[in-house]
Amino acid sequence: MSTTYLDRADIHVLIIDDDDRIRDLLSRYLIKQGYRASAAANADEARQKMSGLKYDLLIIDIMMPGEDGLSLTKSLREHHDVPIILLTALGEADQRIAGLRSGADDYLAKPFEPEELLLRIDNVFRRSGKAQTADKVVFGPYEYDLTKSLLRKNGKQMKLTTGEQTLLSLLAGQAGAVVSRYILSENIKAQSERAVDVQMTRLRRKLEDDTSEPQFLLTVRGEGYRLVSDAV
Repeated sequence: MSTTYLDRADIHVLIIDDDDRIRDLLSRYLIKQGYRASAAANADEARQKMSGLKYDLLIIDIMMPGEDGLSLTKSLREHHDVPIILLTALGEADQRIAGLRSGADDYLAKPFEPEELLLRIDNVFRRSGKAQTADKVVFGPYEYDLTKSLLRKNGKQMKLTTGEQTLLSLLAGQAGAVVSRYILSENIKAQSERAVDVQMTRLRRKLEDDTSEPQFLLTVRGEGYRLVSDAV
């Protein structure tokens, strides 16, 4: 049986959590890692979103007001086989067992490091027979490691600011696809989309031989930017 290899840019994650801070944090982190991410504050909103869009993975908080995550998971399992990772502040064994019995694919207790969630997402797709593409993106003499946010030129590490790392992570994670100025500005917490253009100009000075005719960081007028990668 052949294996389907998924690019992170093709994976749409729905985060279901009543905590605004958690939803925002996870959405930003997953987008930075190259995923598509949406969020819902409760079970009802999640169902509304799922009625109109197909998601590839659900991250559901157990302890939500109204219908909790366990009940939502059990209900979804009657009609959906979408992978589900449950989150909760409770770490007791009986809660983990209840979560897995409800049909979840994995379980993660709060607090947790975002990197751990990323590894669990990768493991869920690996177990399902759908693997992620490589975490390194090559363009020209450059190699960008998405897992470590490191840029190398001909094997030598280059220094990037935090803002430049964030921009390059977003673009490399969706290499070849356009990333809007709005998404970029949200992730670098810029005061305006114009600030993205300024950051991009600085990044181009580090990457391009001729910034007036860039080879790798291209502007898509009226939309945003895209990274031209050597990856197939």
